[in-house]
Amino acid sequence: MTADVEKLAQSFARDGYLIVPNLFRREEAKKYKDEIKIILQEVRRESQGDDSPRKFVDETGVYVGLAARSGVFRQAVRDERLVDIIEAIIGPNVEFLSDKVVYKDDDKHVASPWHQDWPYWEGTHKISVWVALDDASPENGCLKLMPGSHLSSVIHDGDMSDGSGFGHRIRPEIIDESAAVTAPIEAGGAVFFHDLTLHASHPNSERRERWTWIPTYRDALAEDPPYSFAVANTVVRGVGRK
Repeated sequence: MTADVEKLAQSFARDGYLIVPNLFRREEAKKYKDEIKIILQEVRRESQGDDSPRKFVDETGVYVGLAARSGVFRQAVRDERLVDIIEAIIGPNVEFLSDKVVYKDDDKHVASPWHQDWPYWEGTHKISVWVALDDASPENGCLKLMPGSHLSSVIHDGDMSDGSGFGHRIRPEIIDESAAVTAPIEAGGAVFFHDLTLHASHPNSERRERWTWIPTYRDALAEDPPYSFAVANTVVRGVGRK
């Protein structure tokens, strides 16, 4: 582990997140966004009916399973620049679990509510990487995070699905917004965060595109329940369970 990566891991242990500018080059971010648009076109062509993936994508701006459909993302989840940091955080055995796109645009512009990711999957703790595919600012919906909130779980409201894709959320009146850190970041930059880190997003008040690729990782030796969404999970460093 290099001194720089070790310093990042120490910061993550303290705050529950890391902001890493320019993890990917701007042209790489554009390539990933273009590939996602092709995948979503395929999903829309294939999908029919009220419960189809197309309906969920169009209503929420979320699609899970990019690496399951694309060699571009099967390669991207193994990128050493990304995995080096994940390894420093969770240890030598790293498994890619799943990935998704979350996008905001003129139609999908509301703020994401405060929440932790852990209630959605439970099991062992996991690390997600919020990779900006466009320049992300408070005006078009960048992340905001609560430092140190990964040290304990918070009671979420029950299933409150309203079509936004966030069935679990924190009541806004218990959040101290003055303690939150806003994370503006240019295309290609990334935010690494623990699944107990409280986070939300600003609304897209400019109605400008803000696309994000989010791969999620775990300790490859951890015991977890089976996940229906983990159809492309694979060990990307070290060894996994036999």
